[in-house]
Amino acid sequence: MGSTTRRGADALANALRIIGMTIVAVLVVHILLSLLDANPENALTRLIRGGADFFSLGLANLFLVEDPKLAVLVNYGTAALIWFAITTVVVRLVRRIG
Repeated sequence: MGSTTRRGADALANALRIIGMTIVAVLVVHILLSLLDANPENALTRLIRGGADFFSLGLANLFLVEDPKLAVLVNYGTAALIWFAITTVVVRLVRRIG
């Protein structure tokens, strides 16, 4: 039974890691698209922006910076770092409990 529990915990931890890193990737891609002046009306750009806004943890306007590119970098970058930290802690807890 112990090995089954361990495998289940590992599978859950892996799934949570994939989800968390996907969220981080969406935020980072949004930052890159913004910095590289991607067409804001492009369907992919709008999709990524919508995902980034959803996962920004309310930090999309935490720092009021005059340069819009720097504002995106700082605000969404902060959200990405927080999501990375959350993911790391949760995955470690799940592995330790399992």
